[in-house]
Amino acid sequence: MKRCPSCHRSYTDLSLNFCLEDGTPLVADVAPASDPHATVRYPSPRDTGEPPPTEIYRQPMPMLNQVPEMIRQQQPQWSPGPTAPGKKSNAVWWVLGGLAVVAIIGVGLVVMIIALASLGTDANANSNGNSNSSVRTANRNSASTNQPSTNSSSTSGAITDDFSDHKWGATKSQFGDTWYEDGEYHMRSREKMYVVMYAPVNEYTTENATVRVRARSVDGNETLGYGLIIHGKRKGGSQLEDYALLIYTGDEPRYQIVMHKDGNQTPLVGWTSSEIIRSGTNPNQLEARIDGDQISFYINGQYVNRITDKENLKNGLVGFYTSDAAEVAFDDLEITRN
Repeated sequence: MKRCPSCHRSYTDLSLNFCLEDGTPLVADVAPASDPHATVRYPSPRDTGEPPPTEIYRQPMPMLNQVPEMIRQQQPQWSPGPTAPGKKSNAVWWVLGGLAVVAIIGVGLVVMIIALASLGTDANANSNGNSNSSVRTANRNSASTNQPSTNSSSTSGAITDDFSDHKWGATKSQFGDTWYEDGEYHMRSREKMYVVMYAPVNEYTTENATVRVRARSVDGNETLGYGLIIHGKRKGGSQLEDYALLIYTGDEPRYQIVMHKDGNQTPLVGWTSSEIIRSGTNPNQLEARIDGDQISFYINGQYVNRITDKENLKNGLVGFYTSDAAEVAFDDLEITRN
């Protein structure tokens, strides 16, 4: 038997652990030890003629704060769940999807139309630009034979000139004279002056090429040198722009590398003595090997020096130089593309 220590209610159901009246944990009810000598009182006989008193059964209502913690933890917690879509929601999504597809197709058509129009415009612009470029090139070539052409076909292949054909200019001026004689091209400047002659046609460009020419002093009287010009062109129609390898073939042979720009002659490599230069009227082969902006110079097949084309004069022409009333003859010009 168990009883409630609070309300002293007794329970014969041993499986109960809490009082059904107030929820208090039940305790075992220990019966007092029986006294064998005690007088036992029997109850009066029951009157079976009267019905037993009526008992009202009340369902116990436990208080919340008295419910065990284990029971409260077992109560499920509510959380919002996904709402099941109805037929109306599906219809809305189908409509939105259809509108998106129509919009994408429309944008694609607009982009295609713009692209086709742009291609047509570019084609017309390229056609007009090419024709105008050809006209400008033709006008430039007819105006001055010393200006290089921008046409790539003019720079293809190798060029040799033994001066049997009179292509270069033959003239007399206040600076000097140029003429053909005995299959060579001759030049002479006035005293204390120098004279430069560039190639007559645009095929004589020196960009990325190896250039060789044989040069000799006719009278041996030069004092300022003579030699080979590369990357030559006229700026503004009169100012010279080029690089030149000059040699002096007097008593102490030597060479010099100069640059012409903005009407000035600037030494890049000062006069340097060299035993490979033939003195007097003996011919010397002058050579320039151009690779991009690197220019290497050779005399009689031997390397002498190198410079860098910092002025970007690479699209100029081959030419010749002499100074101070010295007569010089040039022959066997070669231009080989790298």
